Amino acid sequence: MGPDYTPPPADAPDSYLADRHRGLVDGATELSEWWKNLGDPTLDSLIQRSLQNNLDLREALARIREARARRVITGTQLLPTIDASGSFSRDQRSDEIANGEFGVRVANTYAVGLDASWEVDLWGRIRRINEAASAEIGLSVEDARDALVSVLAETALNYVELRNSQELIRIAQANIELQEQTVELTRNQFNANLVSQLDVSQARSNLESTRASLPPLKADARAARNRLAVLLGMFPGALEEELRSPAPIPSPASQVAVGIPADIIRQRPDIRRAERELAAETARIGIAEGDLYPRLSLLGSIGLQAEHSSDLLDGRAAAFRIAPSLTWNVFDRRRIRGNIEVADARQEQALLRYERSVLRALEETENAMVRFAYDQDRRDSLETAVAQARRAVELSEDQYRQGLVSFQSVLDSQRFLFGIESSLASTRASITTDLISLYKALGGGWECRDVVLTESPKEGSDP
Repeated sequence: MGPDYTPPPADAPDSYLADRHRGLVDGATELSEWWKNLGDPTLDSLIQRSLQNNLDLREALARIREARARRVITGTQLLPTIDASGSFSRDQRSDEIANGEFGVRVANTYAVGLDASWEVDLWGRIRRINEAASAEIGLSVEDARDALVSVLAETALNYVELRNSQELIRIAQANIELQEQTVELTRNQFNANLVSQLDVSQARSNLESTRASLPPLKADARAARNRLAVLLGMFPGALEEELRSPAPIPSPASQVAVGIPADIIRQRPDIRRAERELAAETARIGIAEGDLYPRLSLLGSIGLQAEHSSDLLDGRAAAFRIAPSLTWNVFDRRRIRGNIEVADARQEQALLRYERSVLRALEETENAMVRFAYDQDRRDSLETAVAQARRAVELSEDQYRQGLVSFQSVLDSQRFLFGIESSLASTRASITTDLISLYKALGGGWECRDVVLTESPKEGSDP
């Protein structure tokens, strides 16, 4: 009953629009262990532990086991149900013995046997139930893969956020040291009656403003460490000692292979999940249509029955019963037709969700590529700006000592240096997070060898 499932066509553009940008090249990309391309041993260790201990991933794996168990249950509907039974009964009753006299009669009954029932799948309704259950296994597998991709990306993103916060703290502390020297300079100038108290107050205000930026940065670093601990299935704070020391922000390779758009349909777990959902909804149309036709069941029993246990092996103790049964919902056709229409509409919705998931995947990938490319252009400009800002700070301080410029020039150059150095550090972190987002958009890690995910059985196969 119902339509046979055919996977939707894998329609996709021939190439990405963004693959002409810097750092993005054609060619197959290795996604199963993409984080190793960042060359950070600490990140490698965190990823490995998250694969083993992350609670979301372990829950998803448990749902796979549940779906497989349900498939076994539905698969038994194609097989006869056989129950073994054994019983003993003792009856005592008053009965006429002879010549109108009554007495007590005792009767024992021993019985053993087998009872069997089997619904003959005349129209394939039960086979469609098994197809839907098989597709549900695939759906749970792709849910687990989606969780896997998310855990990998979130671990890497939080690690980069931690290193970025530590780098911003380092920059702030370096600027604090510079501004402390400026405060000392203005104080000496004031003591020599060369400048007013205003310059000293402005210098101290600038210093304390920079110091005020430290607490939020430290809070961000602590939050990133806590989040990493939870991703690894640990209590918040468990990674404080391990990740307290600063380390450079991981940098991506100069060139990244991105493959072709058709790879996304094969790799993205959300697309693969949508395809399995479509398969399940297609099978449910056949399940609904099966209610239009009669169901044939075969019932039977065979056994032995005797008054004495020693007589059970006597051929005359054999007993059997065969009872075919035919049921047909002939007066409920309107409800059945409604269920078929519901199943058909749900299949159409599943197809639209599949097509939408493909479009969103392509959009996410294109956007990640564009951000990765343009953030590199931004980094190059910021590196030049930082070099010039440091030179401007040196010149403004020299000219201030010589009385050629006001103290406002020194303040402006120091504030600009702090801001532009922070922007450069954040942009470098953004390039790495852009690459991580790109790997996630490509489905990176979906076939990670460290997590065993068995494929679902083929539609129609028995468990």
